[in-house]
Amino acid sequence: MRIYPAIDIKDGKCVRLTQGSFSDVTVYGDEPVKIAKKWELSGAEFLHTVDLDGAQKGSGINRQVIIKIAQTLKIPVQTGG
Repeated sequence: MRIYPAIDIKDGKCVRLTQGSFSDVTVYGDEPVKIAKKWELSGAEFLHTVDLDGAQKGSGINRQVIIKIAQTLKIPVQTGG
């Protein structure tokens, strides 16, 4: 079994939606690249990212943030949204 830590990105911030509700957002940080690096340093072998704005609006709004994460990490980065 592989466990993929995930970073959900909304408005350029690391967030979690409560029961998938875009109106109920908890912000965990405003530096997704820094948080991604922490996952890697903690031993993650993969990272999953979700562009929540892209999922809601239909285009890769947080694309540049996700590209920066992928360029910074040495582990594979998977994305959705």
